[in-house]
Amino acid sequence: MTYLADEKRYEKMEYSRCGRSGLCLPKVSLGFWHNFGDNCSRDNMKKLMFTAFDLGITHFDLANNYGPAYGAAEANAGRILKEDFAAYRDELIISTKAGYDMWPGPYGDHGSRKYLLASLDQSLKRLGLDYVDIFYHHRMDPDTPLEETMGALAQAVISGKALYVGLSNYDGPTMERAAKILEELHCPFVINQNKYSILVRNIEQNGLKEASVKNGKGIIAFSPLAQGMLTDHYLNGIPADSRAAKDARYLKPEFITPEKVQALRALNAIAEERGETLARMALKWVMRDGAVTSVLVGASRPEQLIENCRAFEGSPLGEEELVRIDAATAGL
Repeated sequence: MTYLADEKRYEKMEYSRCGRSGLCLPKVSLGFWHNFGDNCSRDNMKKLMFTAFDLGITHFDLANNYGPAYGAAEANAGRILKEDFAAYRDELIISTKAGYDMWPGPYGDHGSRKYLLASLDQSLKRLGLDYVDIFYHHRMDPDTPLEETMGALAQAVISGKALYVGLSNYDGPTMERAAKILEELHCPFVINQNKYSILVRNIEQNGLKEASVKNGKGIIAFSPLAQGMLTDHYLNGIPADSRAAKDARYLKPEFITPEKVQALRALNAIAEERGETLARMALKWVMRDGAVTSVLVGASRPEQLIENCRAFEGSPLGEEELVRIDAATAGL
């Protein structure tokens, strides 16, 4: 059957501008880090993408090495984009990244011009696209001159293979240096992608959040639910069907300490008083002050996406609640 998107999809989602740019993103974006590898169901992938778009989620985020195997998420997404989303390409923001290990040898990793531009060409082939909307450098590379890495991002735009560029996992000072280079190159750098949640606040400590606001750049927060910890799954320890129990590559059991469980229970109590789930409150917290443009969520079931999109219903977090959230997580 031919997929037809919900005609009311844009009534279901709020959109925010990336800093001072003209680009808008949905408050909730769909990440392809998990659940789009070759070990996953193609039917479920389609259900996730259909559900997301029907909810007004227009932004699909990938990277060259998402899988397993490396490249699988792009290839799987590409087939679905060709089969079901061709009519909607101009309504979609497709992003991908390069910067981590992708292929053997000295040209398949980090931040050289050789690696970034070759990787982008490979990504476009897997995705079956002429261009991506955002191309990111995935991590800082202290061994490559920043001018070379930023020059490669600018070349991606000049060549028509990317519309905008972004930086991922950068700290504030390095991002500001990069922003100046990209401005001189007249390259549209619009967004930073970093891990950010109630439990992981590195961007507040390394200057990235403050620098993004000052320089008019957007932020998209990945792992806003701390790999599922900020849900009701871990309130009583580690359940047998949880990610920490089944796949310790990303959420190791030793991360779920008694102190963390105690903090999660305290956070859950605040959420219950508000009449919402811990996950909804956690997503609302990430976007509480307007600095974050979008939260990047992963999902294994369409129902999770529906729940995540309800996060911005109801009242915003009050000052007293924010103080209580900080107190509950102090010392972690």
